[in-house]
Amino acid sequence: MPVPAPDPLAVRAASLQELARLGLALPPETFPLVWDPDDQVELRSTIDLERRAVILFVVLERTFGMPPDKAESWLDRNDLTPDVTEPEWAWITEEIGDRRSFALHLDALAGLAWTLGLIKSLDPLAPPQSLVELFPDLLAEESFADWQGRTLSAPRDPAVVAAALDLHYCLDWAFLKLSTDELPGAVDANAIGQRRWALEWSAVFIGPHHDPPGGWEEVDLST
Repeated sequence: MPVPAPDPLAVRAASLQELARLGLALPPETFPLVWDPDDQVELRSTIDLERRAVILFVVLERTFGMPPDKAESWLDRNDLTPDVTEPEWAWITEEIGDRRSFALHLDALAGLAWTLGLIKSLDPLAPPQSLVELFPDLLAEESFADWQGRTLSAPRDPAVVAAALDLHYCLDWAFLKLSTDELPGAVDANAIGQRRWALEWSAVFIGPHHDPPGGWEEVDLST
């Protein structure tokens, strides 16, 4: 259910304060807000968040050596194939694509896990905690339904996710300005961008300047 989006100016001020704490450059005053006053925000449905997260988990498992037939059959048995994007399917079934690019989805998965309440934080200075035990045991062929039953996702407040998105929008800008030896911690621009991708997809804003929510591959990280 949509809720009023938080004050975008207050959220932006908090985001800039966090950038300053990390010793990062601040974006210009003309840097766009993510939403407008009086907009509303909601999260995609819990089942959609869970399905997307588990698909990303399978994509990652393929980068680490899961056989393609095992990945494909598990997705089919659990009725997840319809939500797999074309690039993901090409990678899962034929390893078409860049392995490193798909491996970067670890941080997108962390963003979804945080949104679902499965991990406590998204630390801009550190990689995410181990996520393997938080997702289906594919080796034991644990089903999606059984995983849901033992996981009991508790998605965060949409306003909290919106604030995290604004922070990552600003972090993304700042990290892209840094060279490797200037990073404030063990996280680079690729990781921040992946986390932003997950948050952008998860949060749905409702207002005169927002389009209907698009697909995973349609998330625009160009600005």
